[in-house]
Amino acid sequence: MIVKTLADFNLKQIAASGQCFRLEETAPGRFHLLASDQYLEILDMGGREDTPVGEPYRTYGFSCTEQDFEEFWSPYFDLSADYGAVKRLVPERDRYLRNAVSFGGGIRILRQDLWETMVTFLISQQNNIPRIRRCIRLLCKNYGNAVTDSSGQIHYGFPGPDKLASASEDELRNCNLGYRAKYIQKTAQDVSDGSFCLESVRHMDYPAAREALMSCYGIGAKVADCICLFALHHIEAFPIDTHIRQVLEREYPQGFPVSCYNGCAGILQQYIFYYELFHSGK
Repeated sequence: MIVKTLADFNLKQIAASGQCFRLEETAPGRFHLLASDQYLEILDMGGREDTPVGEPYRTYGFSCTEQDFEEFWSPYFDLSADYGAVKRLVPERDRYLRNAVSFGGGIRILRQDLWETMVTFLISQQNNIPRIRRCIRLLCKNYGNAVTDSSGQIHYGFPGPDKLASASEDELRNCNLGYRAKYIQKTAQDVSDGSFCLESVRHMDYPAAREALMSCYGIGAKVADCICLFALHHIEAFPIDTHIRQVLEREYPQGFPVSCYNGCAGILQQYIFYYELFHSGK
């Protein structure tokens, strides 16, 4: 296990933020994470008392080598980005947003795999997080590659498009996907036969990527924005769901001031979303 003390990084907040469904807290302060076919266990070793307000540090233990951390997990967690600088963009007069930033200030935007994010956010439609997690576990168990951890326990990686394209709609429905099975089957077939090119989308700017994603069966504007934000790292994307729409109507009736935030409004969207879900004093 390697130990890292990190700024603006709170794994409990990230796990509950709705951007990733295979990062789970398995016991207080203990997490496991599957990303593609990579497995990681993480231990929250606590925060530091001597840090500035709004820029907390926490120490974590990661069950990987230093090389794996630097090459895979550090980019995945977007650790090279200065999230403190994003928070400092929020003016004093915007009390609502400053409260949201303070409340969820350990959230970072993960750099997830494009294919996995497309499928998981197709599953997320009209769904809740516990049920989404169960659906993804079944999908991975039925179609993913086995991944063995250090204790010998078996986990399952995320199935690729060829594997899901070979499944029938009824077989996918057995993963509790419901009507979403047809979306996943069609999208997998389009990727598998080359009708939809993941590699091309990875190199598109935000407007082009959003438009391309919305050409996929079952992907609308909100899901496309989620994929752009959480997989392609277009941090200017600002997904609008029911929670965010209510905030915009209540706090920003003239519209959210996206232009004030230097192309990083998607990070602030995550602070807002988390605040709306978990702030008990609303």
